[in-house]
Amino acid sequence: MPTIPSPVGGEPLSSSAVYVVAPEGDTGKSTVALGLLRILAGTVQRVGVFRPVTIAPRSGDEEPERDRIVEMLLQHTTVELDYSECIGVTNMRVHEDRDAALTEIVDRYQAVARQCDVVVILGTDYTGVPSPTEFDFNATLAVNLGAPVLLVLRGADRTPREIGTNARLTLDELRVEHAHPVGIVANRCDPEDLEAIRAELAPLGLPAWTLPAQALLTAPTMGELMQAVDGSLYSGDPALMDREVMAVMVGGMTGDRILERLVDGMVVIVPADRTDAVLAILGAHAAEGFPSLAGMIWNGGLMPNSAMARLVHGMRSTLPIVCTDHGTYDTARVAADTRGRVYSGSGRKVETALSLMEKHVDTEELLARLRVETPDVMTPQMFEHQLLERARADRRHIVLPEGDDDRILHAAGRLLRRDVADLTILGDPEAVRRRADELGIDLSGAQILDPRTSEHADRFASEYTELREHKGMTLDVARDRMLDISYFATMMVHTGLADGMVSGAAHTTAHTIRPALEIIRTRPGVETVSSVFLMCLADHVLAFGDCAVVPDPTARQLADIALSSAETASRFGVDPRVALLSYSTGDSGTGADVDKVREATEIVRARIAEAAADDPVADLVVDGPLQFDAAVDPTVAAKKMPESPVAGRATVLVFPDLNTGNNTYKAVQRTAGAVAIGPVLQGLRKPINDLSRGSLVEDIVNTVAITAVQAQSTAVQAQSTAEVRGSDS
Repeated sequence: MPTIPSPVGGEPLSSSAVYVVAPEGDTGKSTVALGLLRILAGTVQRVGVFRPVTIAPRSGDEEPERDRIVEMLLQHTTVELDYSECIGVTNMRVHEDRDAALTEIVDRYQAVARQCDVVVILGTDYTGVPSPTEFDFNATLAVNLGAPVLLVLRGADRTPREIGTNARLTLDELRVEHAHPVGIVANRCDPEDLEAIRAELAPLGLPAWTLPAQALLTAPTMGELMQAVDGSLYSGDPALMDREVMAVMVGGMTGDRILERLVDGMVVIVPADRTDAVLAILGAHAAEGFPSLAGMIWNGGLMPNSAMARLVHGMRSTLPIVCTDHGTYDTARVAADTRGRVYSGSGRKVETALSLMEKHVDTEELLARLRVETPDVMTPQMFEHQLLERARADRRHIVLPEGDDDRILHAAGRLLRRDVADLTILGDPEAVRRRADELGIDLSGAQILDPRTSEHADRFASEYTELREHKGMTLDVARDRMLDISYFATMMVHTGLADGMVSGAAHTTAHTIRPALEIIRTRPGVETVSSVFLMCLADHVLAFGDCAVVPDPTARQLADIALSSAETASRFGVDPRVALLSYSTGDSGTGADVDKVREATEIVRARIAEAAADDPVADLVVDGPLQFDAAVDPTVAAKKMPESPVAGRATVLVFPDLNTGNNTYKAVQRTAGAVAIGPVLQGLRKPINDLSRGSLVEDIVNTVAITAVQAQSTAVQAQSTAEVRGSDS
């Protein structure tokens, strides 16, 4: 790990750093920096960002405009840094006094570096006041900040040989300035040239990666386009203003000719008094078999007459319609010249950039070149990164029943982009795809099934009738039951058409769990279906159970919850040390509630003693009853339970009832800033997981990944059982 010299009187720095630099503009290096930042945040504890030079304020402005790229990158750091801390100087300051600017940049950088394990430094953008020595200054900065250089080259509109030549010349310049390059990323390359470009870069003696061009990353959103043309939203779904505009057309022809030229993601510029064109565009957007458009711009300041306005509003079209006073030429010119940027609100762009880095960059090699050391701690970002990596390593098939929920569609798009899982989405295929197209989500990699028309419905009804025959189930009732998305999805898991199910974004927990109890049922040796929350704190992960399913568990149920929670924790990399919680510690209290916890602890210990030597339960450590502070605080534990193998270092906390567990997990989540992942259902033969109805897209993505990892373990267990049975026979 390089040691960076400190200013006089300061402490030496021992943080890693990487300087992301390009020899020209329009390379997309900010997306590379974003991908690198997310990869690092999943690897080490404290990752920060620093921008040595930013743009000076425009003439007449007292304060410089905030750098939106820095703001975006800050949202993905894992250290509490203010925007002002992450900025060096303005480009005007560099031109006024280069040496003084360099000193100020180094001082400001070192203040950031002391708070971080790794800092991603983003070079200049070649905008504002031009300078032929700008790249040289970036190289000088990298040397003075003690940071190795990750070189980003523009591949757009260049042959592999031109990219190779540019790389050689640029590396020569870096070495003249004594900078230390550690890798090359050729970005925005023609997808057909990736291998040829790698071959050109191979002789340079550095790791070299090629990223294909992605039109989405440079496409403006409908909202950005509205701002660029000084427009306002006339009608349409505001949620669609975040959709990227992939093409622009001036609707100067008749309505029928416009229809022939429409493509997905297009915005059409047309005056509002062109009634035939306006109605043709609105009708096409709503019609089956026509492209899903990004929007329409009414130019020239013209508004429809009252009858036309009533008709447009009466159609209830979701298509965004933007009004602008600019004429046709100016509107078209501005729209064509507007480029999208990856900013903090650019969800799809952020995920696309990260996906590109994951798929095309050997992250292990890059981290090794940067000498990044993996710490013993576990941050929320590290946990989520490792969770997605585990799911991606052995992809499983997950069914999402709630295809009519936008959050599910957004999550599905992210999961597919990042190859986390194979997906089936339930719903009307035409409606689901239509809504996904409106939102700009690519679901081409997902299967979409309608339980009402699926070829599996009759088979599912027959099998469900057999499963529930002892309860008086009839085939007619079973057919009706299979129209319920939760029952249909659960039958998919039961029959092996899917490895797991995630539901609950728009339905109750009971709606998700009831079919699982009837169809999937509990695992051998487990009587209780329960849940656990994986609580990602600043530097470690705890498991909280049960916070979502069993309201008032008996002692036997508590024992089941403890053992299931320990197994779940272990499956996700948490070394299980189980504390059964109560309002008293050890023998200090009496009463029915604490006696129940004491009995549950003894049941768990008995089951540990009965476990076979090769059973993971055999090595489990458990104690209880313990108060929360005695379970997690070593100082308190030393006073109250000094001989306990669990007190003060518990990682699995089992609550005595749902009221206590649910409130505690929410209190820790809100007051300690913990990331709560779950509830993760446990005790079932196959993984079924429930979502909170307030779930965010990130929560859904994590829950699908958890379900996929559970399915991996279920498959391994099933294979082991089959092998044992085969050897016995």
